[in-house]
Amino acid sequence: MSNILVNWWRSRQFQAALKRGNERQAQQILQIIETSGAKLSLLQKLYKKQLKTEQSLAFYQRELAAVGNRLQATLQEDNYLIPDQNFIQFIRNSFKFIEHDKAILQCTGIEAKVFDDFEDNLAQFLLADFQKRKPDALKNKLNKAIQDLEQLKRGGDPKYDLSLSPHVYLMKYFLENVYCSYLAWFLIYETGLLPKNMRILDIAAGPGTVAYGLALLLQSMSSFENLPQTHISYYSLEQQPQLQFRGLQFWRHYIEPQQKATNAYFRFDTADIFDYASNQNKIPNNFFDFIVISHCFFYDHERRIKANKIYQSVFQEKLAQEGYVLLIVQGRKLFNSYNIPQTEDIYREQDLIQMFLTELGLQLEWYKYLTSTDRRIPICGTNFYNFARQNLPDLKYMNPLKRKYLNLGFDANYVIDDYVILAKR
Repeated sequence: MSNILVNWWRSRQFQAALKRGNERQAQQILQIIETSGAKLSLLQKLYKKQLKTEQSLAFYQRELAAVGNRLQATLQEDNYLIPDQNFIQFIRNSFKFIEHDKAILQCTGIEAKVFDDFEDNLAQFLLADFQKRKPDALKNKLNKAIQDLEQLKRGGDPKYDLSLSPHVYLMKYFLENVYCSYLAWFLIYETGLLPKNMRILDIAAGPGTVAYGLALLLQSMSSFENLPQTHISYYSLEQQPQLQFRGLQFWRHYIEPQQKATNAYFRFDTADIFDYASNQNKIPNNFFDFIVISHCFFYDHERRIKANKIYQSVFQEKLAQEGYVLLIVQGRKLFNSYNIPQTEDIYREQDLIQMFLTELGLQLEWYKYLTSTDRRIPICGTNFYNFARQNLPDLKYMNPLKRKYLNLGFDANYVIDDYVILAKR
């Protein structure tokens, strides 16, 4: 076959391949035509030019992507604390982590150096205040505050509005909630999402439990590695001024005098979350890296639905574009709120978490169920008491105050039963 016929036939095959959209075959035929030394047709020249343009574009896109990745890595390094694997292993060993499945994380230990000192100072802080008061008046006011907080055991929502409500909360729940907050921030740190400079909105903040958990985690880290300068802008939204006041008072008493104290700016907004519409302009829009709701989900159905709608508005208006929502809710309370029995079935658990987040207009990033035991369904009564006494860290400095002022008939332990949920809007 003459060269003219061969070239004509190849040109026909080339055109047919292009019409079929078979780019690979068209490129192969074009390469054969070029190798043969034949003169390229106008169509073949245009196609060759297109290929070169696409190759150049692909090259620049790869370069742009590489530059973008390097930029993100630099920004990540600049803005976020880089997880230290030695510190991570230290915490996992200290708290005796056991991961029973991808969601359940058993914790039976503690970072004793940090928590012992913290607990000791809190007990001394409370005792010093109690000793300034007349015994009869102190007993009477404590009993009223205890009765208010006892509503939690009956499936109610305390008001926390009595003069000694903060003191009872600090003795009864604060240390365990700080313990949980510490672990929640650790899990965020472990995944590389903890900024060096962070802006936190804490809804129903109480005495600042969330801020204390973070401060203690940073304190643990500072004795383990050279931390870069960190700064926390902490916005407390809380209805009860006494809770805010006592939290700030103890912060100034204990956290600020630390040799490597957390650099924090506090802003207090004393307001009822249900009055959010009248107070929303006080809170900056699209600002916060984290919005946190810790243990403030209501048992009462109507209040819960109303609160969740308000929370959804807060997330939409106040969270920075790349910000996260951190939710901490007790396991029993989460299931009871939906009239669903607690279960070991992880798929039913995941469905419940998804239902919960849908009500809040959020998308799940990850969640963990933090528990002192090896299961989701609680161990009750004497069995749990014996388990706690044998396996869990005790409240060695707070227990004497619990016995004396809360009439507790046994020594309490650090116990955890909470879902830690990280989400985005």
